[in-house]
Amino acid sequence: QVQLVESGGGLVQAGGSLRLSCAASGRTFSSSVMGWFRQAPGKEREFVAAVSRSGVVTKYADSVKGRFTISRDNAKNTVYLQMNSLKPEDTAVYYCAQDDGGSIVAMSPDYWGQGTQVTVSS
Repeated sequence: QVQLVESGGGLVQAGGSLRLSCAASGRTFSSSVMGWFRQAPGKEREFVAAVSRSGVVTKYADSVKGRFTISRDNAKNTVYLQMNSLKPEDTAVYYCAQDDGGSIVAMSPDYWGQGTQVTVSS
């Protein structure tokens, strides 16, 4: 059984930074592609970033490229999302996701966290 628990969300002013963390239980973390998605009110859930099993390869949505950085620590079963230069349009619930057998090219998550709220004020 895999459980993903996000933390680090909150309220921040535009231009500020936040760091999200996602702690994963289970034995498959190091063999899984990990990613972050987000869902704003009234919108569909969208891909934000993904990191390969080794942590070497990353992928970002165009809207966050150059501002967000995804990383992982396989020894701690944790994936991170460093968010800089935040904008009001980044406001959303952010979800951690785990894809056991997939590819960083197109994640198809097998597991989801409960989400953490990020609110960016203007």
